[in-house]
Amino acid sequence: MLHDKAHAHITPWWVYGAVYVALLVLTWVTVAVARVDLGAWNVVVAVGIATVKAALVALFFMHLLHEGRLTWSYLGLTLFAIALLLGLSLLDIWAIFLRAGA
Repeated sequence: MLHDKAHAHITPWWVYGAVYVALLVLTWVTVAVARVDLGAWNVVVAVGIATVKAALVALFFMHLLHEGRLTWSYLGLTLFAIALLLGLSLLDIWAIFLRAGA
């Protein structure tokens, strides 16, 4: 019996509505920030807003908020692997730029 009542969680409809409105507002903020020249910070702000939006979708619409430790462990391992791969890629790009400048 995979879905017993002890582990069932029902999210109220207004939570989904609030998350939907938050996603709409964050989309509007993304468009508004894209029209402002922040220099190199444009990318940082855009990625930050996108991260918040992705977290809202994962936590509420994908029901990650009410999952167990094993699911959270898999998420942590996945985020660590992504950070490691991106970090190593950026390290390689940084080394290429240092060699080109020297």
